[in-house]
Amino acid sequence: MTIDKSWTTIRRRGSSNEFWNGLQHFLQMAKPFVNDRGFIKYPCRRCLNNASHQLEDLESHIFRNGFMFGYNQWIHHGEPATGDAGTTVAGPIGGIHERDEMFDVLDDIISEDADEDAVGGPSSNDQYDDLFAALRSKLYPGVSSFSSLNFLVKLMYLKVLNKWTNKSFDELLKLLKLAFPKIDLVESHYEAKKLMTKMGLGYSSIHVCKNDCALFWKENSLKDTCPVCSESQWKLQSGKRSGKNVPHKVLRYFPVGPRLKRLFATSKTAKLMRWHSTGKSKDNDVMRHPVDGKSWQEFDKRHPHFAGDVRNVRLGLAADGFNPFGNMSLSYSMWPVVLTTYNLPPWICMKAEYLMLSLLILGPQSPGKDIDLFLRPLIDELKELWVHGLDTRDVASENGVFRMRAALLWTVNDFPTRSSLSGWSGQGYRACPTCNEDTPSMRVIGKTTYFGHRRFLPTNHHWRSNLQFDGRTERKRPPRRFSTTDILEQLRRVKTSIPGKHPNYGGVKRKRGDDELN
Repeated sequence: MTIDKSWTTIRRRGSSNEFWNGLQHFLQMAKPFVNDRGFIKYPCRRCLNNASHQLEDLESHIFRNGFMFGYNQWIHHGEPATGDAGTTVAGPIGGIHERDEMFDVLDDIISEDADEDAVGGPSSNDQYDDLFAALRSKLYPGVSSFSSLNFLVKLMYLKVLNKWTNKSFDELLKLLKLAFPKIDLVESHYEAKKLMTKMGLGYSSIHVCKNDCALFWKENSLKDTCPVCSESQWKLQSGKRSGKNVPHKVLRYFPVGPRLKRLFATSKTAKLMRWHSTGKSKDNDVMRHPVDGKSWQEFDKRHPHFAGDVRNVRLGLAADGFNPFGNMSLSYSMWPVVLTTYNLPPWICMKAEYLMLSLLILGPQSPGKDIDLFLRPLIDELKELWVHGLDTRDVASENGVFRMRAALLWTVNDFPTRSSLSGWSGQGYRACPTCNEDTPSMRVIGKTTYFGHRRFLPTNHHWRSNLQFDGRTERKRPPRRFSTTDILEQLRRVKTSIPGKHPNYGGVKRKRGDDELN
């Protein structure tokens, strides 16, 4: 009976016990054929038996890159050149720990590298080698239920869940090392975080001008001074830069594309991303999800190409600011910008674990009128996802890879934040963005008040003739609905302003011209 090599062609490797057992048998078979330096040829689709490395990294290479095509006779790894391989059959190997649950997690993480047939070639990135090393390592001699990586991931989850400080986490690691000297665990939270970042879904730190004039990003990435106000991006001491470059402000940006791809790369959520196409309410009078609303249906009519693939993503954006220091007399502002995926069912899409933090805006003051400057990385990526899309592997589809596109349909925020996002001021005589220039308002004891709510009632409603409101009867019709042409004409009258809060340039508040509205 010949060697069973059918496992080498399996595409979904992380969730296949057949692939895992076949790989373990291959490793046992190849172990006696290392050279005097401990090296052996790597038959993965990246190395193609042309490169030799340490035996302990062979498992991760094959798991990540796949087994090379055409290598049907394992002459470099123990199979006789004549083709007579004896009666070896792939199966569970004694002495090797059983497949850890983290293999499925890593398979989701490196989905683009784990499916070369779909993406177009193996990856040359070795960032996962340390993860596989921690996955192969037992937490403690004699313990087979936990790998070092599995235990560390669960420990980090408990830290976040129970809001442990970094110092308390370091102390816990020291205690575990002291109580169990042979335990295979990282030394500190810094090392744990460094290992976890290799799982992806990290963030980018973008430096910001101290006056919110510009981002030191893309065309300004190599500049040391602001292109608008000429202020240095670094904090200075006595007019000179300190030994270590410390920026005035840092914007944390969490890319959206990789997070959306992860939803399709995970079997648990890949099917749920289609729920909106099958979970619509059958009762026309009931709305339990935005898909039942007129806005969603109108969007599908206007963009049939986007609506043609139910896997294309609909997003909602929420933003608000708060002081993280509570009641302390310290002026500080933190603005998280969060995205939610409306493809998911209503009992999931608003859960915390399915909300995606895209931006974290920090500083002594709120971004105010300059929030669009901080939103630029997110807007640029959303434009890219709308126009070009992103190649994404869908584990719930037989087609494998598809071109995922995304659209931002709604924003969810309070009235002050809406003013910052839209540019329409929430103060003054025309504060209502719906009534627009027809907003009924008047000045009462030094404050602007808004009245005329009875205009929205039917013309024959008895409250319209009631004098107890303001001593007058209401005969006006509801405010007119402004057309797209009217709104664009209003936008045309808005003058281009310089961003930032520098008093000589943008200023804290944007000055409006006489022909502008609110």
